[in-house]
Amino acid sequence: MRYRRFGKTNLELSVFSLGTMRCLESVSTFAETLEQAIALGINHIETAKGYGKSEDYLGSSLKNLSIPREKFYLTTKLSPTSDTQQMTRWIDESLSRLKLDYIDCIALHGVNTWDHLAWITSDDGCMKALQQAKQAGKINHIGFSTHGSLDLILATLETNLFEFINLHYYYFFQRHASAVQLAYEKDMGIFIISPSDKGGRLYTPPPTLKNLCEPLTPLELNYRFLLSDRRITTLSIGPTTPKELLEPLQVSNNVSPLTESEKTILERLENHLQTILGKEQCRQCYQCLPCPESINIPEILRLRNLAVGYEMTDFAQYRYRMFENAGHWFAGNKGNRCTECGDCLPRCPENLDIPTLLSDTHQRLNGSSRRRLWE
Repeated sequence: MRYRRFGKTNLELSVFSLGTMRCLESVSTFAETLEQAIALGINHIETAKGYGKSEDYLGSSLKNLSIPREKFYLTTKLSPTSDTQQMTRWIDESLSRLKLDYIDCIALHGVNTWDHLAWITSDDGCMKALQQAKQAGKINHIGFSTHGSLDLILATLETNLFEFINLHYYYFFQRHASAVQLAYEKDMGIFIISPSDKGGRLYTPPPTLKNLCEPLTPLELNYRFLLSDRRITTLSIGPTTPKELLEPLQVSNNVSPLTESEKTILERLENHLQTILGKEQCRQCYQCLPCPESINIPEILRLRNLAVGYEMTDFAQYRYRMFENAGHWFAGNKGNRCTECGDCLPRCPENLDIPTLLSDTHQRLNGSSRRRLWE
């Protein structure tokens, strides 16, 4: 296992972190997974108030396993709120559930809207409670996670209130590249969340994608894309059992720059996408927004790119079906809401027939609704 400095926190974190959102089958399985992670060199554990019984399971497991406090760093996450006293209560409740005297890192969980940012920057919002808790020794470092727009993420970074960021950024989703760079320039720790699942459900890749990535697996390639980037500190793994730790950690020592062979694979992926999609490829410039019907056009067409170009239909359906069902965690309406008003058409530098592509995507990917895991 390799370790990297987590920005200005100066914590030395393992390049893989144990995410506990999915390890909720039972407290015994949770404890086994935690014990295995520590044994394999993982020293950073991530949980959240909103992850069901995760904090309870983690607190019980840490106590029962008698893991020395110096063996791990822990991040938990609490939702933004405009109520200072509520945030203070939440911090104390998390400490109680985790059975700890202090928490290494607290991230505001889901700075996803401009209202959330306003609550943070107000004189009496949640940041006041976090700073008071830090002064009291209850927490050591403050960061944030986000599923928001790039503009919102950059604005949040520019507040200079945070020491680290939990961010979605992968080979198949590079929209947040400028946020990675800005966070790095501000010496913030960068924690990439859900690279195997939100990064493309790469643990169950389709045959086309597998063939394009050989001799690596798609999962290995995505990990290498991220680990080769020295700006990034750590990647989350979200196992449900101890066994699911093994495959990701096979690359935990390989943090060197991309090899020529790996660069060739990435070039092959890009060429294949261009060949298959041709003039229907959305290049993710986001100039089509805003949409009068609040359709997240670029994300919908990104999912179409992946489904048509790489046959990543299972992943694309999984994400598409969250539209209109996950609130600000996955904002935007589905493609069938398009009224063919034409507002987006003159703004598209690729001259895409966006209404037709939205309709096609809806037909390909719509189905039963999906909600967030712990709902």
